[in-house]
Amino acid sequence: MISKKLEQYISEHISEEDPVLEDLYRQTHIRFVNPNMASGHSQGIFLELISRMIQPGYILEIGTFTGYSAICLAKGLRLGGKLLTIEINDELTDFAGSYFKRAGLDSSIVQLTGDALEIIPGLDYMFDLVFIDGDKREYTGYFNRVFDKVNHGGYIIADNTLWGGQVVEPDTADPQARGIIEFNEMIRNNNSIEKMILPLRDGLTIIHKQL
Repeated sequence: MISKKLEQYISEHISEEDPVLEDLYRQTHIRFVNPNMASGHSQGIFLELISRMIQPGYILEIGTFTGYSAICLAKGLRLGGKLLTIEINDELTDFAGSYFKRAGLDSSIVQLTGDALEIIPGLDYMFDLVFIDGDKREYTGYFNRVFDKVNHGGYIIADNTLWGGQVVEPDTADPQARGIIEFNEMIRNNNSIEKMILPLRDGLTIIHKQL
């Protein structure tokens, strides 16, 4: 695990946090249970940079929570692009939407409420970038439903793929950890993609759908 001192050093040597995101992160910690589900500064900068490099026309996010990662990803959209974000908890919709508006991105972000496994098959889009950060037990299902909707050459990023180190404990009874382990093994054995796990925060898997 990276030390707090080194985390602070990193934070001081990367791009400054957007004031809107800083306030969103603070309010998330004040108002909601499990606030650490928000991406936060370092991961947010990474997601923004990845999106800017890809310049996607369409992004799909599975798991909005309070909207931090959606804002970061939407900053890299090409002109006229859209980010669709799915959240099962309808009590988060207005809060996230208010920050999308404050960030000036409300016209670029489409909020969808419900079960992603049910919503994804009905989406009539091809995505250049997908960010998976929903129920860890359903990661394999999310991937299988969305893969054919990703353009060749597109990317899928999956969050929390180290799950606090429990991925190296195959006998863990934690259903969320079991879901991540199943997903990681599926990705490992898929030869049609390029993949890399980055030890950023709780693990980010970068998946490239080959041309």
